[in-house]
Amino acid sequence: MRKINKIILHCSATKEGQKFTVKDIDAWHKQRGFKGVGYHYVILLDGTVEPGRPESEIGAHTLGQNANSIGNCYIGGLDANAKPKDTRTDAQREALIKLVKELKVKYPGATVHGHNEFANKACPSFNVKDELKTFD
Repeated sequence: MRKINKIILHCSATKEGQKFTVKDIDAWHKQRGFKGVGYHYVILLDGTVEPGRPESEIGAHTLGQNANSIGNCYIGGLDANAKPKDTRTDAQREALIKLVKELKVKYPGATVHGHNEFANKACPSFNVKDELKTFD
């Protein structure tokens, strides 16, 4: 098994309320030349957590951080004008908290980060540092 030391949070950079799934992201990532979906988990609008790439496999979600991280993505992250916005539904917020807590138990010592900490992007369109206490 890989040594996991980071849990990295993402948004799909899709407009608020649009319904997408792991299958959609898989197709998008294949179009970009990836072998498939780069995230390990995707959180749908209704809070369903869909598995993506197996945790045992290196993800394709954060340049320079993939080897030792788990990538989690919620659907959304943009407003109607395609500007960054925290579009998480209540169900997505709850599911993300639950998922991160489970991953922190599975990978003790792993730290939680937003994609924007490693790239010049707004992703995940919310301040992860402000929410760290919810993941403990």
